[in-house]
Amino acid sequence: MSATVSTRTAPTGRGPLTELFLGGSRARRVTLIVAGALVLLSAVRVISGEQSLTSSSTIAAALLLAVPIGLAALGGLFAERAGVVNIGLDGMMTLGTWGAGFCGYQWGWQAAIVGGMLFGALGGLLHALATVTFGVDHVVSGVAINILAAGLVRFLSELLYTDNPAGGGVTQSPALDSRPPELSLPVLSSGPDLLGDLERLNWFLLSDLAGILRGLTSGVGFTTLLAVLLVPASYLLLWRTAFGLRLRCCGENPAAADSLGVAVYRMKYIAVVISGALAGLGGVFLVFIAGIYREGQTNGRGFIGLAALIFGNWRPGGLAAGAGVFGFADALQLRSRTAVVALFLLLAVVLAAVAIWQATRRRLVQAVAALVFAGGALTAFLTIEELAPGLVSFTPHLTTLLVLSLASQRLRMPKADGLVYRRGEH
Repeated sequence: MSATVSTRTAPTGRGPLTELFLGGSRARRVTLIVAGALVLLSAVRVISGEQSLTSSSTIAAALLLAVPIGLAALGGLFAERAGVVNIGLDGMMTLGTWGAGFCGYQWGWQAAIVGGMLFGALGGLLHALATVTFGVDHVVSGVAINILAAGLVRFLSELLYTDNPAGGGVTQSPALDSRPPELSLPVLSSGPDLLGDLERLNWFLLSDLAGILRGLTSGVGFTTLLAVLLVPASYLLLWRTAFGLRLRCCGENPAAADSLGVAVYRMKYIAVVISGALAGLGGVFLVFIAGIYREGQTNGRGFIGLAALIFGNWRPGGLAAGAGVFGFADALQLRSRTAVVALFLLLAVVLAAVAIWQATRRRLVQAVAALVFAGGALTAFLTIEELAPGLVSFTPHLTTLLVLSLASQRLRMPKADGLVYRRGEH
């Protein structure tokens, strides 16, 4: 007697669109998403006539504006993967800006990087002391650090910059004498300006690709390159090393990690100090952009970085994409008011795609909501010629909120994130 084994695969219950993006390797999904985004941007540029949508200057500005947000999000990743919610990212960025300004004008840009990261790490150390050792609620501690950082930098500025022969005052430092060197990728950005010539032809897709490559490879600062490399380095550290496994275990099940010999308290301290140092590095970047420390320089970017972290599902690649979305919207509103109107068309197409996506997954409420917002965005594109200045500056925030609220991906935070851990109580 012989038995027949069926090799028929069970139905997944997915629609063809869902299967296209969810099936197969992650590399294929990422490639499809990037290619689709490029085609969509090119089509919107041609329809709207706004060449700045994919111009090299817009892309270069988007990279600059995305880096501090991405660094704050990366700092939040380390803390939250270890189980500590870090609402104090903005305060740690503020400390980083002051440290960079103070050290930078005296000893150069290298000292600015070290000083900014040290000041941010001190903010992280304070947050770890409050949450890990004393068991203070993580949100309360983070809010307190934001308030404390704002008061501390004002006090230090009044103490050290008032009547300073080098300049400065109660709200700013003396100007930095030096900044990090800029790099350009060989072949693409040196010699004849082939990418620039192709960009100026305004061809569909090819000119857009040339503009993006030119913006990403020409005159890239050392700190920008460092920040970009930190994304894959963080992935390798957290997901491909024993240290990263121990750190993530502390954010998933600290009691189990403790039973296996992991020093949970120490790992949490290390993670939160790294978190503060990375947020401080984001503050350093802001100082390098302006060439000086100014009070209020972060402008809430720490909170936006936290939103990018959630949007990215607590993964390095996802948070980088979230930071890029905000950086692009922010760069576009700095370019021109009419270019921002073209964002409504882009937003309408994206939300329509989200509606179709949600409908294939039988989430009708989310699909209808996305479709309604898509109709509103399309109406705005067709009826508005130029936005008022106040609305233009709010466009990046509106774009981020809509994407975060309607993308509705499968978010999964670390299980022990935000919980106070005490050995022997679990």
